[in-house]
Amino acid sequence: MLLCCIGYLKRNSKMKNNEQHIIPFIERLLDGAEVEWKELDEVAEVKRGRRLVRKELSETGRYAVFQNSMTPLGFYNEGNVCGDTTFIISAGAAGEIGYSTVDFWAADDIYYFLPTTTIYSKYLYYFLLTKQTAIKGQVRRASVPRLAKNAFAKIKIPIPPLSVQQEIVRILDKFTTLEAELEAELDCRKRQYEYYRNKLLSFDMLNGGGNSLNNIFILPLGEVCSVLRGKRLTKRELYEEGSYPVFHGGVEPIGYYSKPNREAHSAMIINVGASAGTIGYSSKEFWSSDGCFCFSHSESLSQRFLYYLLQSMEGFIKAKVRKAGIPTLDSKVIEKIKIPIPPLSEQKRIVSILDKFDTLTNSISEGLPKEIALRRKQYAHYRDRLLNFQR
Repeated sequence: MLLCCIGYLKRNSKMKNNEQHIIPFIERLLDGAEVEWKELDEVAEVKRGRRLVRKELSETGRYAVFQNSMTPLGFYNEGNVCGDTTFIISAGAAGEIGYSTVDFWAADDIYYFLPTTTIYSKYLYYFLLTKQTAIKGQVRRASVPRLAKNAFAKIKIPIPPLSVQQEIVRILDKFTTLEAELEAELDCRKRQYEYYRNKLLSFDMLNGGGNSLNNIFILPLGEVCSVLRGKRLTKRELYEEGSYPVFHGGVEPIGYYSKPNREAHSAMIINVGASAGTIGYSSKEFWSSDGCFCFSHSESLSQRFLYYLLQSMEGFIKAKVRKAGIPTLDSKVIEKIKIPIPPLSEQKRIVSILDKFDTLTNSISEGLPKEIALRRKQYAHYRDRLLNFQR
């Protein structure tokens, strides 16, 4: 029954069409058994962790220490929570729900659950994820976000027979495994893309593996095109929707404006803020603010080729960002960067190859990211439906 259900869901991702199959599937699993609804603290003991001082932590070790986020604060020489445990963060990333298969140390901003014999810990984890929005809605938004125990201890939980809980966990585990496999594939493709991008743009490849530069010029970027700084717009000049996105301090638009100041198919470098040194590209006309460097178009240099070149140098460029106060990148740093200028035909060939990798790894509408987003949405939908039990 499990394999049939998973196979069906994998073959058909249209959730509305599958809706009618979920309820009969649950009914067959229950086989007439009753589903009790109990409060969380009736089916699991709610425990709070214990804080460690920084000098007790190490950078590596066997037992991860969780304090106020899903990222370990450090490591400790022993654990205070066993594996197969669900937990909730109560400060910082308050309301985030986690599950660990291995022993770990829970600090005092972690609540963890010791279930009774009526409920599986992983089943509890999946059910609490269906209530995460409501739980986060109970977080007190003071200087440090806080989540009190009473915000979740009385949540009503459906308790079907353990065999049904086990089947539901196996189904949902399959979804998370599929997502993890796609994410691993995406990470592999990104590393492969970066390798081939750097290889294609290396001097040796650009010169056919020879030792001389032949007809490829190596020039400072400022001699090939001008580094253009945009003009800042006030908040009241921006729109929530429009034809021309506005870029300032990041590669995501901060809003829209009624006209552009940059051509379509232009590379850009963010020059201020946390994203300073990040490389971007727009296939459409846009407005560049003073937090975004662009480049005048040149007959000898494809903007898309320039985008890939600068991407391959992003680590170097970010290392040149001034970190005092607000992170800032000086235009003189960009102007002095030396870049190879192969013939336009060679630039076009390289761009064609890298565009294929870029579509696979980075496109929102195509490739693996779209598949991951669809699987994530599908998983959340079926998780909520499988754990609903129509109370």
